Amino acid sequence: MQIERRRWPRQPINDLEPSPPLPPALEPLQFSTRDLSPRDQFAAWQAYLAPLIDIALPDAFSSDAGFPADHTAWNLGNMLVVQQSSPSHSYTRSPLKLRSNLIDHWHLVLLRSGQTWTEVDGHVFEGMPGRLELRSLGHPFRGRTTDTRSTSFYLPRELFSETAVAKEIKNGTILSGNYTNLLIEYIDSIDAKLSSLTAADLPQVVQTTRDMIVTCLSSMAQYADVAEPQGTLALMERVRRFVQRNLSSPNLTPDTLCRELGISRTRLYQLLEPSGGVLHYIQKRRLLSAHVALSNTGNRQHIVEIAAVVGYTSAAHFSRAFSKEFGYSPRAARNVTVPPYLAHNAPRTEISHGNHSFGEWLASLGQ
Repeated sequence: MQIERRRWPRQPINDLEPSPPLPPALEPLQFSTRDLSPRDQFAAWQAYLAPLIDIALPDAFSSDAGFPADHTAWNLGNMLVVQQSSPSHSYTRSPLKLRSNLIDHWHLVLLRSGQTWTEVDGHVFEGMPGRLELRSLGHPFRGRTTDTRSTSFYLPRELFSETAVAKEIKNGTILSGNYTNLLIEYIDSIDAKLSSLTAADLPQVVQTTRDMIVTCLSSMAQYADVAEPQGTLALMERVRRFVQRNLSSPNLTPDTLCRELGISRTRLYQLLEPSGGVLHYIQKRRLLSAHVALSNTGNRQHIVEIAAVVGYTSAAHFSRAFSKEFGYSPRAARNVTVPPYLAHNAPRTEISHGNHSFGEWLASLGQ
């Protein structure tokens, strides 16, 4: 008697193996004066930044003493990110410089250390660690700086052309408010991951950065007449940090916040009223954190695991809340390159690694 053997199709071996990680897409353009002799360092730094600004040493300083400075640029196609450290100096983007160099990008600067003083149209803006300053390269400015470290973004003006704030963006704006704190957190995350970003990440990073800047500017315009005392900003920062550290805790409640921060429920509710209330603020922080994790192509956690990390014990509840907040599901956030709510008209340009100077990158940005 012959026994019939049922043949099941074999699953290809490749389907059983995890997909290899995608290769990084960015190659940084790095410049440092540290390998030069001290007397040549400042002249080299001057020449490197000449397409953008003219710089000079403070009166009491000599170029022979050395000028150890570092400049690392990353080209995301429609946005440049620059990590920089430099000693004290003065800087000028004069009308003559504007005529010889027609770039008019927006320049967003986040100081990590040190201080700056920048004069724009007769007004002086003070930069300090944790403060975001937005200025136009299409207008003259001048200023001076102590020893500083910074992360800055160069964004073509066209990136904002179809936004509601396009005609209202003011040169020399200091960004502030709750949304600015979120933007700074996002900048920190970009700063740490530039070397690992893949080609699929780049459009989303550019779009998200642009959209968050627009949100900050819109919020500032809406509440322009409401002054935030320094004490309120400091307390808001304490709230933000505590909530971020305890996203996964089931005990993250208004009572816990009041007890840990030493404030009354009335003060807490007043503080977070512009953010939609205490519970809405906590939920928003949890969902934003989950969105970052879902959008990270290197994160292989299951959706239910990400939901648990940000404090959701029910996958269904998380999915409903996420979809209501962003307009699409957690699965869609993971599977699409650019989520629908970020898909504005800002086409990504091709990145050419044949450009070997920062000036060329600036000139080609947005073209």
